[in-house]
Amino acid sequence: MNIADYKNVYVFAEQREGKIQNVALELLGKARDLADALNEKVCAVLLGSGIKDLAATLIAHGADEVLLVDDPSLDVYTTEPYAQAIKAVVDAKKPGILLLGATTIGRDLGPRLAARMQTGLTADCTELDIEAETRHLMMTRPAFGGNLLATIMCTDHRPQMSTVRPGVMMAKPADAARKGTVEDFKVNFDRSKFRVKVEKVVKEQKNLVDITAAKVLVSGGRGVGSAEGFKKLEALAQVLGGEVSSSRAMVDAGVTEHARQVGQTGKTVRPDLYFALGISGAIQHLAGMEGADLIIAVNKDKFAPIFEVADMGIVGDLHKIVPALTAALKK
Repeated sequence: MNIADYKNVYVFAEQREGKIQNVALELLGKARDLADALNEKVCAVLLGSGIKDLAATLIAHGADEVLLVDDPSLDVYTTEPYAQAIKAVVDAKKPGILLLGATTIGRDLGPRLAARMQTGLTADCTELDIEAETRHLMMTRPAFGGNLLATIMCTDHRPQMSTVRPGVMMAKPADAARKGTVEDFKVNFDRSKFRVKVEKVVKEQKNLVDITAAKVLVSGGRGVGSAEGFKKLEALAQVLGGEVSSSRAMVDAGVTEHARQVGQTGKTVRPDLYFALGISGAIQHLAGMEGADLIIAVNKDKFAPIFEVADMGIVGDLHKIVPALTAALKK
């Protein structure tokens, strides 16, 4: 492999039901920074069926080129068709870097691609940068349970691959005046290997908003204590037009579900306002929420680590403070 032949930063532009996922726009923002440092291009790889209209959104958010693979077999995600399509793109275009979102789709697709292309994959990265001397991608991710950060480089193989959780990177504002090209990329699929067929998609009915999309989060930890305690948090969230989330302790206790968990083993969030109620502030939790614009913490322990990252802190009993705050806000 001649590494010098591999250039440009490619982003898997994940879409579902004709809607570009936010993580794809976040990755385009980071890809733009990486490509500018390398003096290379940003290319978005858009897979699906009847999704050509989405290309303009990708260009507006930083892509110089959009490689469009439009095929009925890509309408609903299954591993084999998507893996074949991206492998064909990589073989033809030779990208230096390939970024994917660490979504359910990205976590399934990334390892499959890395194995087929005989390259490395660094999962759940929190930072990406270019080493000036070597022009290698530096991929930083938490290690040893979040107690330290490891920076990994893939020096001998290409493309350099990384998955990044939704909410970790910042999308750039859309610029409708940006110009870019759209290429219809044809893939010769080996359909004999398509052994999985989606017969029907049944959606679970939920009224809750994804916590990664919420502007206000009221998050509870071990100090909340029970499902009864979380009703106080729900009342506060309702007044603020926000969502309730939690630390891992409450998920492990069976009080909240994993989809509501913030932190290293949960989701990374960047709300405008984050209430940390009864959360001590372990490093694993901080990794998922320290990017919030305003953090307000309530904890009985004045030495709790959460106060080190909070913009405002109240030392006291959340079971008294939260209802009083809710009542005051209602007025």
